[in-house]
Amino acid sequence: MKNYYAVIMAGGIGSRFWPVSRTRLPKQFIDMMGTGKTLIQATYDRFRKIVPKENIFVATNESYAELVREQLPELLDHQLILEPIMRNTAPCIAYASHKIQQLNPDATMVIAPADHLILETDVFADDVIKGLKCAEKNDWLITLGIKPSRPDTGYGYIQYGKSAPVPGLKKVKTFTEKPNLELAKTFLQSGDFLWNAGIFIWSAKSIIEAFNKYQTEMNDVFKEGAELYNSDREAKFISGAFVRCVNISIDFAIMEKADNVYVLPADFSWSDLGTWASVYELAEKDYLGNVSTSSEHVIVYDSSNCMIHAPKEKLVIIKGLHNFIVVQSDDTLMICPKDQEQGVKQVVADVKEKFGNKYI
Repeated sequence: MKNYYAVIMAGGIGSRFWPVSRTRLPKQFIDMMGTGKTLIQATYDRFRKIVPKENIFVATNESYAELVREQLPELLDHQLILEPIMRNTAPCIAYASHKIQQLNPDATMVIAPADHLILETDVFADDVIKGLKCAEKNDWLITLGIKPSRPDTGYGYIQYGKSAPVPGLKKVKTFTEKPNLELAKTFLQSGDFLWNAGIFIWSAKSIIEAFNKYQTEMNDVFKEGAELYNSDREAKFISGAFVRCVNISIDFAIMEKADNVYVLPADFSWSDLGTWASVYELAEKDYLGNVSTSSEHVIVYDSSNCMIHAPKEKLVIIKGLHNFIVVQSDDTLMICPKDQEQGVKQVVADVKEKFGNKYI
């Protein structure tokens, strides 16, 4: 297991979970499901079952370094991959891959977001270990795919073709970003599409070769730091390197271009917890379909199918609401019909325009 590494990506802001998720405290550092653990802590615990704890790295914005240290005190400083500015997932992964390869040229890694909810952790571990073993022996870029249970327009999709030489893996034919409802229904009916979980497995050697081929300029930037990674000169180098990188996702930068991409259909239940509605779907409900994920002091009258999230000490009374999201943070209350929650990002933009960053 010494050659297996995990990189947890924890740099996002999670604006669709406003007003609880804020710039100063994004959703990955919050106990969104009321389990007693934040999302990043739960993700870390999952990987403790798969790789040695000293091989778990966290990639995040440098402004969240102290939050990571507080919530994951086992991590050493060199296990933090600190980004000076947000540049999407491709530069983050290029940086992590070069840094880890400098530590171990034989490294094989799994890369996953910090904000996913995965309940069947043993099944998850089995699937990831299978992927790591395949990537260790083959020049493959592997992604995990989830069998879709509904025509969801909030997820990307992976279409697969013929089977790989290893049982269970499939050759990827196409990636499709969030489709409209009709297209999503077609994908479900075809039977050869999976949800894109955004979890990747490959050797450091294979992904760096892919960057060299498809994102040469970006790869050259990080290759310059070969002698500086894991030293006291790394941070200064990275502060200059990131401003030279384009803002692009790993899907657009590499996965949609490469011809050695395989998907492993996964067997575990999964959600990327992208919206309040996704929390509602997964949480335990009362007999009227209401969910309360935080406050222990909630009284509901003549209300059904509501999603309620408030500080633990807050008394919340809901009367006569059906199919609503009711979310309160310390200084903000949002009440919104569940079927209009896609407009939360616009609400955040409007609040920022009117009040500046005070509530953001």
